[in-house]
Amino acid sequence: MVQQPARAQGGGDDWPYVVVRGDTLIGVTARYLAPPHGWRDLQRHNHVKRPRRLMPGSTLRIPEAWLGRTATVAEVMFLQGDATVRSNAQAAWAPLGVGSTLAAGSQLRTGADASLTLRFADGSRLLVVPGTELAIEQLFNLGPRAQPHIRLRLDRGNVDAQVQPLPARPPRFEIRTPALNLGVRGTEFRARVEAVGGASRAEVLSGLVAAAGGRVEQALATGFGLLARPGEPPGAPRRLMAAPQLQGLPARVERLPLALAWTPLDGATAYRAQVFAADDQGLRLDPLHLDGRFDAAQAKWADLPDGRYLLRVRAVDALGLEGADALQAFTVKARPEPPFTRQPAAGAQVVGEQARLVWAASTAAMRYRLQVGGSPDFVAPLLDRADLRAPEFTLALPPGAYHWRVASIVGDSDQGPFGDAQSFTQRGLPTSPVMSPPQVHEGGLLFRWPAPAAGQRVQFQFAADAGFEQVLLDQVTTAAEVTVPTPAPGHYHLRARTIDADGVVGPFGATQQVQVPEPPRSWWPLLLPLGAVLLLL
Repeated sequence: MVQQPARAQGGGDDWPYVVVRGDTLIGVTARYLAPPHGWRDLQRHNHVKRPRRLMPGSTLRIPEAWLGRTATVAEVMFLQGDATVRSNAQAAWAPLGVGSTLAAGSQLRTGADASLTLRFADGSRLLVVPGTELAIEQLFNLGPRAQPHIRLRLDRGNVDAQVQPLPARPPRFEIRTPALNLGVRGTEFRARVEAVGGASRAEVLSGLVAAAGGRVEQALATGFGLLARPGEPPGAPRRLMAAPQLQGLPARVERLPLALAWTPLDGATAYRAQVFAADDQGLRLDPLHLDGRFDAAQAKWADLPDGRYLLRVRAVDALGLEGADALQAFTVKARPEPPFTRQPAAGAQVVGEQARLVWAASTAAMRYRLQVGGSPDFVAPLLDRADLRAPEFTLALPPGAYHWRVASIVGDSDQGPFGDAQSFTQRGLPTSPVMSPPQVHEGGLLFRWPAPAAGQRVQFQFAADAGFEQVLLDQVTTAAEVTVPTPAPGHYHLRARTIDADGVVGPFGATQQVQVPEPPRSWWPLLLPLGAVLLLL
């Protein structure tokens, strides 16, 4: 008879083998055991009295440590930035690439802006973030069921593990740090080691992790973490902080550098923010593009290519434990970059019936899209043109307040974001004064017009020629009249225009002509339209 399976001597696990007709201890040993273990070891372990006659349906307990091993490898599925690897501690470091395979004994490290994802033979994955050093100590499948055994050593940095449970029996997945041994059998967790001092932290997102250190073992359940220091027992499990709220983040980002802010969480001393590639549904795709720890509830990075992304944020508590993840999908569409606007300047006044809008020419743009509106939201723009190839456009506008913005377009329809909207005021030219007929004055000819508005002035010119090259009087006044000393007989021309309080000069009104005849005994002038004669009776 064969006893039922139990724990192996020495604390290891047994693999239960169900006996079939014709089995013998010698045959089972030949198929499954690795040297130096033989059939007599199996007989003693199971207290088998008749090694040549095993009862079909009974169970043999075979210590897993006795089973044959098949070496496996880990594959680099995704890589961002520069990472290096060496096959052992004596080998030279070499660049790591996507598709590279790592065997037991390999050591890898990621640069300050590098990250990668490892996939193991059983489907488990390990995200290695920037500034991490990791060694693969064991990597093999055990026994006929290819039971995965994975043991890693984390010397510094951060890793996120997703351990794949198997239907028949959970895998062996272990991460050793300077202060902790983390034993896992199908779970999702994080491990982190400080570069100086080796303080280690573990955080469990799902499943259960056995955390051993300083001859003390702690069971870490979902939503708990702990801190351990080399040579000391692990601290008590501590509940992880809740996920931050990310609802206020924009779904589309059109400005770089990237700045994403969220609501601060009570009790948080810092935040970890990461950006992953995402699919059209906003689901995470590797690789990790950005990773950072921030003191305030805002993540800032200099650059990120256009595309779909997933932001992952978690709060950090006073022990440095990172809490539950908050996720938010977003899109970056910051290219082609909008051109700089040149004129009119922000807040400027444009005088006249037309506005000339000018922006900097973009070497990347094939054409531009220009919008002009009466409100800054451009809900109902007055002008919306996407066919402009020159970096300027002139349009007629009545007086009023306006806003305008420009975007670049490359290819057939790849439009980038609009630049910052600029505002300006369109202002009509001041109207010319309407002059009354001249009057004879004791000192000469008196010309009058309606009184200017407050702050306005009138420029009056009196010339001997129609081209006003021989100006006899050029006077600027705030009054509503001008006296011209009595001129010599002949034809004269006059005109006037208004100057606003801020110096804006209106157009001259229609030129008028007067004639001063030869004087008889007495005379008086009469202002007539152009071509008329000033008669003296």
